[in-house]
Amino acid sequence: MSEELRTLPKAYHDAVEHWQRHNFPEFPKLAERWPRYFPKDSEFCLCARLEKGMASEVQVGDRKGQPKALVPKELDKEAAEQLLMIIRAQASTEFGSIQQHHGTFERANDPQDQTWVLRVMAEELRHGYQMIHLLTSADWSNVTDQKPQDMVEEILSMQTGSHVLAAFNLEYDSFGDSIAFAAFIDRVGKYQLTMQKVNTYAPMAASMPPMLREEAFHLAAGVIPMRRWMEAAARDRNATMDVPTIQKMVAKWYARGLEMFGDERGGATNVKLGLKDMTNREAQDLYVVECEKMLDDINLRFVRTRLAHLSREDADAAYARIKKGDTVEGIGREDVLRLPDRRFFRRRGEPAFQMIGHDGETFTDVEEYIAHTLAHLPEAYRASVDVKHWIEMQRGVANGTIELKKAMNAMPRLARVGGACPCSKSVRWVMDVPEGGTLGEERLNP
Repeated sequence: MSEELRTLPKAYHDAVEHWQRHNFPEFPKLAERWPRYFPKDSEFCLCARLEKGMASEVQVGDRKGQPKALVPKELDKEAAEQLLMIIRAQASTEFGSIQQHHGTFERANDPQDQTWVLRVMAEELRHGYQMIHLLTSADWSNVTDQKPQDMVEEILSMQTGSHVLAAFNLEYDSFGDSIAFAAFIDRVGKYQLTMQKVNTYAPMAASMPPMLREEAFHLAAGVIPMRRWMEAAARDRNATMDVPTIQKMVAKWYARGLEMFGDERGGATNVKLGLKDMTNREAQDLYVVECEKMLDDINLRFVRTRLAHLSREDADAAYARIKKGDTVEGIGREDVLRLPDRRFFRRRGEPAFQMIGHDGETFTDVEEYIAHTLAHLPEAYRASVDVKHWIEMQRGVANGTIELKKAMNAMPRLARVGGACPCSKSVRWVMDVPEGGTLGEERLNP
């Protein structure tokens, strides 16, 4: 592993740090906790990391075998336009996830879980920094009239409710959402980054391996606490995080994760252009299998703990029977976690607004379907603006009063009250005020 570290020009670096102070005030705690929780790991660096020794030739698509582009103008116009959209969307997700985690950070019950999420937030900040580096270290004027400083301002101005992807516009109901999000949504991130290791734009491809190494920790920050929850639920049937509660979190986040791959019928253009090495459906299929394996691992720990009198082999055999539908010593399929049908509660993609139930049932009455869906979602989430918006769209599509395409593109406005930077109603970064000085504004203008 050999990396080149880069720092943004001062104006952009300061802008990211300013954003951090207002949206991620917990960040300084990471340095305090790092020696205790991550003693073997290198200290956190807010910088761009570029992997050395990456392939220099295009690996997939129409230009396979040709030299990779080192600057945007060496890309085909269509590839450059698509890549610019990908980078901006990626940046949005990184900063958006921090805003989501921030909302419930102080409500964590376990200091280790909280510290792990704190590290996830910091690394998401670095990933956003990485994307800003890609936007500002090269000339994109051949495909956009927007200046780099304006692109950065646009990204850093986004709040929960205005991000590019729906999963990053959902408010968290509890700290438990931070854990489920890491397990399901960060897993999508792993696939997106992996697909782009072959990217025909060399700086993008070189950005992926360092991000993937950090993403592996993010997955652990989701899976390991979920394992503990299920083991605790197996020991104590009155545990706060019982199986039904966890199952509803799975239902909340799994559908949004599936949608992050894009429409199942798309993605071929990105492969053709050399930006990714899999279509949307190919990547989504692998994601589904991986999520199934993740829940199998978590469920096995539940069964082993509940049936502690059995050997590990016998407990694992018992789970295999349970998964097939048998009831073993009082444990049935409904007593362990399961993935919803991949068409359930979908608002985008091929199954959007189809009335398919949690376990694949088909509904013809929209009100019955809405009631069924709500019964499988967390109680606090049911009352959210997001769910109310889905109900409105689902009724409209079912009754023929709203076009499917319009419903798929609709997005509720979920921005938190007081969530914008207090320095200005527009996007500005305020200079630090010297002691005894006056407050002034400085627009990004490197």
